[in-house]
Amino acid sequence: MKCLDNLLLNTDSYKASHWLQYPPGTDATFFYVESRGGIYDRTVFFGLQALLKEYLAKPVTHADVDEARDFFQAHGEPFNEAGWRDVVDRHGGFLPIRIRAVPEGMVVPTHNALMTIESTDPAAFWVPSYLETMLLRIWYPITVATISWHAKQTLRQFLERTSDDPAGQLPFKLHDFGARGVSSAESAALGGAAHLVNFMGTDTISGVRLAQAYYQEPMAAYSIPAAEHSTITSWGREHEADAYRNMLKQFARPGAILAVVSDSYDIFHAIREHWGKTLREEVIASGATVVIRPDSGDPVAVVHQCMELLDEAFGHTVNGKGYKVLNHVRVIQGDGINPTSIRAILERITSAGYATDNIAFGMGGALLQQLNRDTQKFALKCSAARIDGHWVDVYKDPVTDKGKQSKRGRMALMFHPDRHSFRTVTVPPGVADGAVTAQAVGLPPGYEDAMVTVWENGRLLHDWRFADIRARAGATRL
Repeated sequence: MKCLDNLLLNTDSYKASHWLQYPPGTDATFFYVESRGGIYDRTVFFGLQALLKEYLAKPVTHADVDEARDFFQAHGEPFNEAGWRDVVDRHGGFLPIRIRAVPEGMVVPTHNALMTIESTDPAAFWVPSYLETMLLRIWYPITVATISWHAKQTLRQFLERTSDDPAGQLPFKLHDFGARGVSSAESAALGGAAHLVNFMGTDTISGVRLAQAYYQEPMAAYSIPAAEHSTITSWGREHEADAYRNMLKQFARPGAILAVVSDSYDIFHAIREHWGKTLREEVIASGATVVIRPDSGDPVAVVHQCMELLDEAFGHTVNGKGYKVLNHVRVIQGDGINPTSIRAILERITSAGYATDNIAFGMGGALLQQLNRDTQKFALKCSAARIDGHWVDVYKDPVTDKGKQSKRGRMALMFHPDRHSFRTVTVPPGVADGAVTAQAVGLPPGYEDAMVTVWENGRLLHDWRFADIRARAGATRL
């Protein structure tokens, strides 16, 4: 939206007054982002590059300052007009800040610093705080990538147990159905791309486009022709089989995959009579794989029953691990899907002797919308300020909630690759960013700085490619 283009207005109202609230003599501040816990014990870092390219790559102009000045005057807040004009005049409108972060795709245990933000100009020490609102929104792509990553671990476990080709199957086992259920196109883009860090199937085009625009990925994901209820029910109940036959006519070719929602009326009748009898030979002759989609009822029970009925109609082979793989057909469940129901469905069909090859999942709201900042308890806090030439610790420690206790001091995240161990540490005075060693912070040999300087004074210093992000996330598993 054009009305949201001004970075100076991409903040909370009270931020406009904070430059007046720091102690006299303050000339530098240091902030960090962490997940303070939550549903999952580790997070997948993703999305910072997209935010930086979208919001910080464009310089602030005097026109932006004019607009913000007029807005805050009418809004009832003081505004640092002189400070912002100084940023425009002396820095060309590029913000004097440094952002360090773990490489995107890295899987990091909670309660660790994931990124740090610090001022680089004594006259603009207040800028990092002003950006909190925008930068903390990184909680969203990180949380989506984290939910998706943990679902992937579940799917991998069952594939390795029941499939002859777990590595080949895994990238397409969880499909993103969430575009229509999110609050904005930007959410669809950020969340959709976050899911694609782990998988290669989606119907959220915005996520693919974001990977193209910000992460140099020509084509991050794929989809297949699929029916919706309107394209089936428009034929009328008496012509339900004709609607399915039309899907075969239009899309069923040797080696092709197509999905057909089949519960518009009675999913069990549709499988027994239409797919299992009327259209059975046409399905087989087509050489395609027809994926039947239930869309209502209890997901665990319905998927199992559909699989049994499809087995009766089309038969199966037994793979090398002793599990049944259906001939010609598969099932995709997209209703009521979340990490818990995925595991429950897989446990049911596995106990019935069916390989995970037979099922794929589509996740919508539970992937892109049924989450918030508290899902992983994200926070962006100030941890240090330089006052009268000396760095002082800045922290909160509320007696009513120790879970909101914040970290203190300038900090770094250290990583030991052999132990796969992370430690957030305080950086001693005099140690520069990027020069933190294990010895300097009192850690055993082998620990190294896990963060890199991503952004400094208007320049992107690391331009991560989507393929590298995927590889990084895929290298870690439960």
